[in-house]
Amino acid sequence: MQPGNFHSHCAFCDGHGAPEEFIVAALAQRFRAYGFSSHSPLPFETAWNMPAADMPCYLAEIARLKEKYRGRMEIYAGLEIDYLDEAYNASIPYFRSLPLDYRIGSIHFLPWRQPREEAGMVCIDGDCAGFAAAVDRHYGGDIRLITKHFFDSSMRMVETGGFDIVGHIDKIYMNGSLHPGFDITADWYRNPFAGLLDLIAEKGLTVEINTKNLHRKNQTYPHANTFGEIERRRIPVIVNSDCHYPRLVNDGRAEALALLKDAGIRTTRELVDGAWQDVAVE
Repeated sequence: MQPGNFHSHCAFCDGHGAPEEFIVAALAQRFRAYGFSSHSPLPFETAWNMPAADMPCYLAEIARLKEKYRGRMEIYAGLEIDYLDEAYNASIPYFRSLPLDYRIGSIHFLPWRQPREEAGMVCIDGDCAGFAAAVDRHYGGDIRLITKHFFDSSMRMVETGGFDIVGHIDKIYMNGSLHPGFDITADWYRNPFAGLLDLIAEKGLTVEINTKNLHRKNQTYPHANTFGEIERRRIPVIVNSDCHYPRLVNDGRAEALALLKDAGIRTTRELVDGAWQDVAVE
């Protein structure tokens, strides 16, 4: 089956290009389906989250594109929704009321104080220097403590629900792997990760194979050495490029599919005519 991509950012958040530019790029690569998932509004403004005031325009533009390209490509309206805490996540009435086709649940911030404001958050998805400074300032320099915080928040996110796809499930290792003492093979890392997979399997959610940094950093999220654990639990997976530029709509997909096949995973989950289906890996 022709490819699809369901994790994509555009000019409504921190993407570089209007939504239609991504559709044109996807058509050029013979895509069957395309889903937009702008960064959700937050209780505070950031440089990369969509303001709540722009939500009606975002939804209207995707609805326009759905109609314009009907019969040529399936287009879906999604959102990447941050889990901050039990009071701000994908399950709250605001997000549940939005007419979305799907939702991605992700963690980019770890709150360390109230009220909810950017200054009270540790960003795990920013630059390495800022991450290292946050580990020193808030976790006493112990990489294990911020990793525990990340997986604890991930567990609460999955328990709380309100979304379909778990986004970049182990993104903590992007910056964590550059920090002294980080070890993806250690029990203090592997055990909570395995527990998170168990809970995801129990809840029937889909795990994203995020290829955004496959070419730049030789990383997938989750790490390729965990694909076997995902397969053993029969957790469905979806391959997404998490693209912010139209030229990257299909970036890393072929390599990720090869890694999945090596791990014994033979299907990926896709939206087909508005319903989730498992599609054979070609």
